Amino acid sequence: MPQPGRTAVVEEPAVASAWRVRVRMHDHPGTLARLAIRLADLECNILGLSVLPVPGGVLDEIVLRPATGLPRRHLAEAIRAEGCECTAIIDADVHELVDPAASTLLAARRAVDDPARLAEVLKDVLAADVVTLVPATEANPARTESGHRAVFALAGDRALVARRRWAPFVQLELTRAEALVALLTAAARNAAGPVVLDRPDGAAIVLRKGLPGDADAVADLHRRCSMATLFRRYHSGVRTVPRRWLHRLLVPPRGTSVLAVFGREVIGLAQLIPGASGPAEISLLVEDDWQQQGIGTALLARLAVLAETQGITELTADCLTGDDVLPRTAARAGLRTERAPEDGAKLRLFLPA
Repeated sequence: MPQPGRTAVVEEPAVASAWRVRVRMHDHPGTLARLAIRLADLECNILGLSVLPVPGGVLDEIVLRPATGLPRRHLAEAIRAEGCECTAIIDADVHELVDPAASTLLAARRAVDDPARLAEVLKDVLAADVVTLVPATEANPARTESGHRAVFALAGDRALVARRRWAPFVQLELTRAEALVALLTAAARNAAGPVVLDRPDGAAIVLRKGLPGDADAVADLHRRCSMATLFRRYHSGVRTVPRRWLHRLLVPPRGTSVLAVFGREVIGLAQLIPGASGPAEISLLVEDDWQQQGIGTALLARLAVLAETQGITELTADCLTGDDVLPRTAARAGLRTERAPEDGAKLRLFLPA
């Protein structure tokens, strides 16, 4: 028989509307029926019920409307009188009473539409007190705080840390949250798939992720670029790129590259490198013969899409003072720009809200 434990009871509100009650019990026939009769005796109206399997029994989460003036402690005592353990009583919002599976799917839709809200969505799915986005190096998944803390790894060396004081997370809840994060990761990978530009001249230009096997084609791209174009990108008199640079250009640490490809030639290269915290760094290079044809705009717009899937809302780029090529390209891609006040050579780019 479950042993009575400490119940998480929040201070009484002025007017009771709905409570979320967690009850741990043995999974024996009739247990829930007896509890429902006891709740009816207290004039509590059951609005929703979810059953969460846990080791040694089940954890029933009941959303109910209590009788006016019913103290929470009286409810906890009545539950214990039926041989069950009341582990938490907190306020609930009756407007959020939705089937758990449907609620999770709706949450996934919200996160796909706006990846920057992933922490907020996960907080709702877990009924957590707080969900925080942190660098993966600071997440410490082994620190569970007796089940009141959980860590979910994300792409880009980031993680979400969820905390809930009123009740420990159970495995079913964590599995549901992990499935949500996996779904969003898959959606982000799909967003990074190849895209064919729709051009009036019919030229088949593909934007796709850069791979190590593209090293020779990227080296050829640099050889075809003028000194002025290379200086705008590297801010130095680079004429050719050392072989050791090519891999970092195509597979930057923590980041990704996007190529503009025409036939077998790489005609443009862009990079997105998320920071440990703050904005992500970007760069663009477009071959001279393909400039002023929308290639740079398309590459930058693609970087913005990839950034959005990772919850990034601000980008930064090195841009020489007086050079307005990148600001104009960003404006065409729908991004707002401003010069960093502390460094005029840094351009800040903001994704649409």
